[in-house]
Amino acid sequence: MNQSMYDPLSKRAEEFISHQEIQETLAYAWENRRNRKLIEHILKKAAERKGLSHREASVLLDCELVDCNQQIQELAQQLKRDFYGNRIVMFAPLYLSNYCVNGCVYCPYHKKNQHIARKKLTQDEVRREVIALQDMGHKRLALEAGEDPVNNPIEYILECIDTIYGIHHKNGAIRRVNVNIAATTKENYQKLKNAGIGTYILFQETYHKESYEKLHPTGPKHDYAYHTEAMDRAMEGGIDDVGLGVLFGLELYRYEFAGLLMHTEHLEAAFGVGPHTISVPRIKRADDIDPNVFDNGIHDDIFAKLVACIRIAVPYTGMIISTRESKACRERVLKLGISQISGGSRTSVGGYAEPEPEDDCSEQFDVSDKRTLDEVVNWLISLGYIPSFCTACYREGRTGDRFMSLCKSGQIVNCCHPNALMTLKEYLMDYGSEGTRKIGEELIEKELLHITNDRALKLTKEHLLRIEEGRRDFRF
Repeated sequence: MNQSMYDPLSKRAEEFISHQEIQETLAYAWENRRNRKLIEHILKKAAERKGLSHREASVLLDCELVDCNQQIQELAQQLKRDFYGNRIVMFAPLYLSNYCVNGCVYCPYHKKNQHIARKKLTQDEVRREVIALQDMGHKRLALEAGEDPVNNPIEYILECIDTIYGIHHKNGAIRRVNVNIAATTKENYQKLKNAGIGTYILFQETYHKESYEKLHPTGPKHDYAYHTEAMDRAMEGGIDDVGLGVLFGLELYRYEFAGLLMHTEHLEAAFGVGPHTISVPRIKRADDIDPNVFDNGIHDDIFAKLVACIRIAVPYTGMIISTRESKACRERVLKLGISQISGGSRTSVGGYAEPEPEDDCSEQFDVSDKRTLDEVVNWLISLGYIPSFCTACYREGRTGDRFMSLCKSGQIVNCCHPNALMTLKEYLMDYGSEGTRKIGEELIEKELLHITNDRALKLTKEHLLRIEEGRRDFRF
């Protein structure tokens, strides 16, 4: 493939994710890893808050100058504060089914695994799981399901979404459902959009085509182009909030980093709006999967730098870290760019309403952070963050280019900050432990001082009082 084949506007996977362009980018970054003049120029450009190209960001990732690496961390922290403040959005995954026809060698749901418990939630079981999640305090879910056209057809996913939105228990309600299911057709994406989903999430796993095909030897997921072009079909189907991600550890992290940013550039070029979120999972142990057989694992220092460089390259994009990572790792990367985390998660089909028996395990991966949602909320508050259960942007139509334009201009904070405080207040009133409620109320009082718009401050205070009186679901 020659250089001219690289085209971020192309709808062909191998042209907007060009292998040769990535190889040349990595060579360029390595050659310039100590080029102070270039690195300082890139950092100066990044400080303008408009993002970087995949080549520029790759130079920062490879940078070996100690003082410049310190600047990279400081700039990532500043950009995180500028665009997302101290708010951390909370969510939980809900696994609907682990039936799967693919042969992915890194996932215990692969078809040849005969000893993992295969499960699929009935609608009654979905209700029980959702009520348990509501009783924790969750308002936002990410639905997960294996790829199986017989057991998990799109009609099943749509039925589950309808069930979830229809469940109101005490003061609980799931206000937004995000969906992480296999690549599908434009028509099916239109159905998901009509069902009222928030973000469609699909991890690429790896952008290296040859590795991708080896890691997915059988099943529909083997088709690299169909999978990689899924976000184009989702956008064409009307879903303007999409979430990207790779599974770090499968391929060389430098390759994945460049490919991930090229994918964001493609979405910007082809649709005028980049990804709503980027996830950064690392491969973990699960059932018959040993992560040590993959020789591209990355240690925590590299992982932290990856998060920082992604934040600098796409300062307006949300970043997600799950309970795959430990408390210590999550705490380290929160300030470098992460804006969404899960809490109290189960990665099995079922397990929220009742613990899953050890001899009937259906986990997709081991959870490293096993704390309850209240423990995570308490921890975030103690670190000075606002745990936010806000879903207002989805429900007010602030999605796609409308959200991005507000985010890039910095205006989104005028909505997000009050909304975060009001949803935290709901959590404290309905679900928080005594200790969490005490420090949470203190945080809200302190954060009210940061609302500079007089009208917004007046309304926020009024809404907080009404929440104490039993009213719910206020939003800007």
